[in-house]
Amino acid sequence: MNILILGDIVGPSGRKAVVNTLPNLIRKKKLDFVIVNGENAADPGVGITRENTEDFFQAGADVITTGNHVWDQKETMEFINSEKRLLRPENLNKGSPGTGIGIFNSRNNKKVAVINLMGNIFMKKCEDVFEAAKNFIQKVKLKKDADFIIVDLHGEITSEKMAMGYFFDGKVTMLVGTHTHVPTSDHRILEKGTAYQTDVGMCGDYNSVIGMNKDNSLKKFFKDPSASKHYPALGEATISGLMVEADDKTGLAKKVEPIIIGGVLKNKI
Repeated sequence: MNILILGDIVGPSGRKAVVNTLPNLIRKKKLDFVIVNGENAADPGVGITRENTEDFFQAGADVITTGNHVWDQKETMEFINSEKRLLRPENLNKGSPGTGIGIFNSRNNKKVAVINLMGNIFMKKCEDVFEAAKNFIQKVKLKKDADFIIVDLHGEITSEKMAMGYFFDGKVTMLVGTHTHVPTSDHRILEKGTAYQTDVGMCGDYNSVIGMNKDNSLKKFFKDPSASKHYPALGEATISGLMVEADDKTGLAKKVEPIIIGGVLKNKI
């Protein structure tokens, strides 16, 4: 079972790179299941539109996860209830539209559970992420309720993500962090068999400040009154994510491989 998760897709350049690259990547790597984080996909570099989701599904994504910018495009609240493949963080405040959990069929007819969580530290107020994780894993068991389980933890701090990795170790196929838009070098298989990476980076222009125009970002840091609202950098994007080969018998990871394609970062594939 080959699973790929791509980090936050940022703005027009990120969308273009994913839509153009993903179909061939699915064929080349014989991918059975693909998740993309789409919370920065819309043109302002925040939120996601219905058109964005349709483009990503057409390109081969099976599930789209999100994070703190999930509601930045007002239309998302209107269609997320009907589009079950678009997840919002499970631990958002009660009563939020949509869901953060789903069980989906892969290309090779396996059941894949996906949960989207959001960290509590330096993030928008939401319910306790560790309680949400505990509640989830009590209800959805690996190789009982799903053949494979994937966790996207959208969070700011490394310690929160690492702690969650150890909590889920041996209970899920893979856990990756998103949100910080910079790929970490700690991709590995934890002691009990769960694939892990603190942050899988972004799909966007890295000649930027986390995907935003670098000159304007510098103006904002220097409190220059001529600075405008953040907007995406539009250069060539890099595709950044993690591919995991998982064992059909155990549902746990056998191999992890970082995927970095295009743009200014050193490519790995």
